[in-house]
Amino acid sequence: MILPIVAYGDSVLKKKAIDIKKNFPDLKKLISNMFKTMYAAQGVGLAAPQVGLSIRLFIVDTFPFSDDESLSNADKNQLKSFKKIFINPAIIEENGSNWNFNEGCLSIPNVREEITRKSEIKIRYLDENFKTHIDKYDGLIARVIQHEYDHIEGVLFTDKVSNFKKRLIKSKLKSITLGRVDVNYAMRFPKDIPKGF
Repeated sequence: MILPIVAYGDSVLKKKAIDIKKNFPDLKKLISNMFKTMYAAQGVGLAAPQVGLSIRLFIVDTFPFSDDESLSNADKNQLKSFKKIFINPAIIEENGSNWNFNEGCLSIPNVREEITRKSEIKIRYLDENFKTHIDKYDGLIARVIQHEYDHIEGVLFTDKVSNFKKRLIKSKLKSITLGRVDVNYAMRFPKDIPKGF
């Protein structure tokens, strides 16, 4: 089942999500629905808060990045096959150089900004069978993970732009919150407009 994606302005996107237990109801079904939702919206990652659940769960599939002609064949192959589920993750380290990339978000459609992140991460997480992993990632994979991880911390990529840029995109963000946005996927818009709008 394809779920509606929560739009910018909904309070669930600003909450720090809570850990989940192995007996979380219908977890496998939720994960399956999240993948269907992400693919229908042509995304590369989706966090549970984006479907209205404030729990520490996100999914990633970097396949769409694999057709970038500027990448080496090794990088393309890695991106082509990287599909993972992250449950109760914790980023242990962020290393490497700072690098910018033009990011977007399914909850903030038609807004893209240059975001600076570290190029390497080390993360501890559980897979769908609740087996613990500690892995290192770099490049685009690390970036997608960091973006989705921010979602479960209650942080949006627009929180990372300068005050000047925030002023420039304020009207776009307000339009999204009010449901005045044209997208080709289902969205859920906030019932209560946040103060300051």
